[in-house]
Amino acid sequence: MTRRTLLAASLLTPLSLPVHADDALTLMQRVHDRPSGRDATVTSRMELIERGRPARVRALVSYRVERGRGEAHNLVRFLEPKDIAGTGLLSIDKADGSNEQWLYLPELDRVRRIASDRKGGRFVGSDLYYEDLRTRKPAADRHRLVGQDNVNGVQCEIVESVPVDAAETVYRKRMTWVEASLAMVHRVDYFEKDDRAPSKRWVLASRKQIQGYWTVMESRLTDLGSGHETRLSVERALYDRKLPARLFTQQALADENVEADFRP
Repeated sequence: MTRRTLLAASLLTPLSLPVHADDALTLMQRVHDRPSGRDATVTSRMELIERGRPARVRALVSYRVERGRGEAHNLVRFLEPKDIAGTGLLSIDKADGSNEQWLYLPELDRVRRIASDRKGGRFVGSDLYYEDLRTRKPAADRHRLVGQDNVNGVQCEIVESVPVDAAETVYRKRMTWVEASLAMVHRVDYFEKDDRAPSKRWVLASRKQIQGYWTVMESRLTDLGSGHETRLSVERALYDRKLPARLFTQQALADENVEADFRP
């Protein structure tokens, strides 16, 4: 999801300043660069909500490390339930904006590369696409400020982002609600086929400061067509543990014993 989709903001972020139309790229660069630790380890609970069916609950652990110059490595491992335990995804975001991803499926006992044309594929039945689990650099889009809005009591700037190269993303555009004072995202609308009607919506539900970083504790990603929803709740987050490079390899992806040593 955006860088997400996933974790923290520092108290050292500059105070809120007026944001003008020509500052859209600057604001989105601040979102991208928002301090979130040299590395992070997060245990989470994922709930898949579908009308008329009991919620499917999954436990997972994720690791992230910043390598500098815009490079980041991410490893996700599912721990429960039994039918998905051991499944993992390794994402390598490179400094030039390119990305490589590998999926490990325990039943096949092999690692396979995620082809670039599968960026719109759903990740293990959730509303997350493989593309949502990659870091997207602000320069990959053209940004403009389109207004302001209040999201759960927080005043936000609304930024429209249209891809420079339409072929490298499944989204025609994104609309992002940003709290300018913390460079923190509160909502994202994703447009896939229609520029006027979003297909998915991500919303920040709760946040908390951990080790000096603002952490997204609860979030929701909803398929606005079907109503299917993916809810993520953070159970524990640890930062700056000096995670080693060997954790972010295909070997560690395929061998759960390598990764298990770093679980909280």
